[in-house]
Amino acid sequence: MELNREHFCAIIYYNFQRQLSQQECLAELLSQRTITADWYTTICLSKNTAQKTRQYLTEENVELLDHPPYSPDLSPNDFFTFPKIKNRLRDQRFQSPEEAVDALKNAVLNLPANEWNKCFENWFERMQMCINLRGECFEIQ
Repeated sequence: MELNREHFCAIIYYNFQRQLSQQECLAELLSQRTITADWYTTICLSKNTAQKTRQYLTEENVELLDHPPYSPDLSPNDFFTFPKIKNRLRDQRFQSPEEAVDALKNAVLNLPANEWNKCFENWFERMQMCINLRGECFEIQ
């Protein structure tokens, strides 16, 4: 099963409930390379996860801020994963779609842990910038 936005939000929600620090949250996110953790069946598979998350955050007086609908500066795939993978796969030719998918998987799996740490630290900084600007559009060069 593919890790999508809802799953990722569920991971963050789960870690928020557990009151993990930013570093602990990053470590937990980095450890979830497969969707086999116990929390997945109890939280991620729920169809009402987003609604429950919003309700919980409202009850805890957490102010929700919107962000621009197209916000590559807030998307780890846009500011980290795609550029890294693009550089690793540049100038390669593949004989089949399967070969291309395998190369992509290997490129992602071979990114060092410290690079993922930097990615998520950067992501938290970007989210904080969005919060500071109250959801207004921003662009990082």
